Amino acid sequence: MKEQLKKVLLLGSGALRIGQAGEFDYSGSQALKALREEGIQSVLINPNVATIQTSEGIADKVYFLPVDVHNVEEIIKKEKPDGILLAFGGQTALNCGTELYQKGILQKYGVKVLGTSVEAIMYTEDRDLFVKKLDEIPMKTPVSQAVESMEDALAAAHRIGFPVMVRSAYALGGLGSGICRDEESFKELAESAFTFSNQILVEESLKGWKEIEFEVIRDANDLCFTVASMENFDPLGIHTGESIVVAPTCSLTPEQVKFMQEISVKAIRHLGIVGECNIQYAFNAETNDYRVIEVNARLSRSSALASKATGYPLAFVAAKIALGYTLDEIGEMGTPNSAYKAPELDYLICKIPRWDLTKFAGVSRQIGSSMKSVGEIMSIGRSFEEVIQKGLRMIGQGMHGFVGNEHTHFDNLDEELANPTDMRVFSIASALEAGYTVERISELTKIDPWFIGKLKNIVDYKHVLEGYNTLEELPEDVLRKAK
Repeated sequence: MKEQLKKVLLLGSGALRIGQAGEFDYSGSQALKALREEGIQSVLINPNVATIQTSEGIADKVYFLPVDVHNVEEIIKKEKPDGILLAFGGQTALNCGTELYQKGILQKYGVKVLGTSVEAIMYTEDRDLFVKKLDEIPMKTPVSQAVESMEDALAAAHRIGFPVMVRSAYALGGLGSGICRDEESFKELAESAFTFSNQILVEESLKGWKEIEFEVIRDANDLCFTVASMENFDPLGIHTGESIVVAPTCSLTPEQVKFMQEISVKAIRHLGIVGECNIQYAFNAETNDYRVIEVNARLSRSSALASKATGYPLAFVAAKIALGYTLDEIGEMGTPNSAYKAPELDYLICKIPRWDLTKFAGVSRQIGSSMKSVGEIMSIGRSFEEVIQKGLRMIGQGMHGFVGNEHTHFDNLDEELANPTDMRVFSIASALEAGYTVERISELTKIDPWFIGKLKNIVDYKHVLEGYNTLEELPEDVLRKAK
């Protein structure tokens, strides 16, 4: 181990709530495992009893306290840790760590921030700094203005031109965000966004563009590469946590993926991130135009998915990098267990969110840029048709997969396709059954025709199977193809 550390404090993600998912439990547990392997004493602060990381034997000492500046300072006073890990507890830990740094608390007690520096974290978290930093290389970001008053917000909206996107800065799970078509809806949403954060972002709306994400890893020797590429089935305008996500990307050409990998590495090097991070793009596949939406200088919901999808333990590797190791020293070089190069996938994975909106009376079923999903599943297979079928069966909402859900009925299919709800994927099945073309569905949903074409294959094959009366009648080749 490079750093001479005896005791390290890890900030957990705090209480579980919608938008602050259990994925951070996975990353925190992996980091604690890495500390234990190095013989470093670990101190964890996390008030959530229902997590793996607070179970006996994972951390050496656990404080079941809210992750805030007051509690963390008291624990630092008592425990006297040498270092602190901020990247493993989601947005809560990052915000708390930034505040501890700005108030001089970390400096006062001589606690070293391990991994990505707080300056680099602030570049990614403060929108103005982020845009200015990426302008230096130069990279395209959405036309955006950070504002702190309603007056400035209105002026920014008129300067950018409606429709505009509103987002709270430093907020979790897309809280207080949405797209506004006019001044009236803008005022209403901006007011709500200001309740979550004193700074809000007014941005150009890129609704309908593709949302593509990369998990990127970088060590102190500047070795940097993308570990996984992910593509949202739903277009921009729907939060990643609300969207069906597929890895690796399916509907882009190899040249488009390579281009985005190159600019991802360029951005992460320029921002000075050490460890693991997630970079999200809006991408227009027709014009090859792109915008960098955000960079999370921490483990995120997507990194947990990428780790499970690729078998590359991102959180564990990021913790080792934070302790001073370089990628060639993690795992066994020249074997699949080495952290030195990205894994190559010969399969697809699909993540599908699960909603429980029927439990909440009066809640709108529409989904958008603010999270409502309460969990998710991941399926693995050789084709998109296979992973979506497996996934939709696993959701546990009484569905038989993409097709065969005779109990679902939609009064107005056009409306259902154009305004996404938690049932949208099943409305696509109904539309295909009703004879809608792939182009028409794509136009209404802004979902790439590649995906809709694959979903059409499922519907078409259902019709093939309906040509037989019993299971015994099915020829082997038809059954094999259906499987």
